[in-house]
Amino acid sequence: MISSAMLGGGIGPARWVLNAQVAGGYSRMDPVVHLEELARAYGLDGPGVGMLTAASVSRTLRRDDEGVNVSATVGLRVPTWAAAPAGTPDPELAPMHLDGTTPPAWTPGTVNIVVAVPVPLTDAALVNAVVTATEAKTQALLEAGFPCTGTASDAVCVAATTGGGTAEPFAGPRSVWGARIARAVHAAVHAGALDYAAYLDARG
Repeated sequence: MISSAMLGGGIGPARWVLNAQVAGGYSRMDPVVHLEELARAYGLDGPGVGMLTAASVSRTLRRDDEGVNVSATVGLRVPTWAAAPAGTPDPELAPMHLDGTTPPAWTPGTVNIVVAVPVPLTDAALVNAVVTATEAKTQALLEAGFPCTGTASDAVCVAATTGGGTAEPFAGPRSVWGARIARAVHAAVHAGALDYAAYLDARG
């Protein structure tokens, strides 16, 4: 797997992926320890990848494309452009109250994406797959009407099998498997963004 997650991030073998929902105003300063505790509670052992989100995991969107499976939790409380002027405050941290006081009303945030590919990928192709997934995510958000590249706390994980022949050297959006990754991620995130917009409308 390759992942930007706090637990199990980087490139390496892994047996499981955990995308855990936390309460709004989450303020634990030891998220890796928290994820390890959750993994043990769910009986997950060995190396794995753990991500946190305030978005509802019960609203996870799943999409498939010719063997590629994608799960996405989409929360856009603070939609963010990747490139912002230097010194711009991080609104993602604004609701966090570490002094024990009650935070203001919170709506879910973070876009977490898990991609499963049924073929082996070289390390370079794994990196390429993350880029492809991120580009597809941004395309989906823009097409769904959110002027952003994501949120400041988004995470991604791409899992590829270790068996099945020679590793694929490419995973860009015009390669065989990269195109499938792009379509599946786009479909999941686009559906998730529309679902989130409906959630906001329902809240008034």
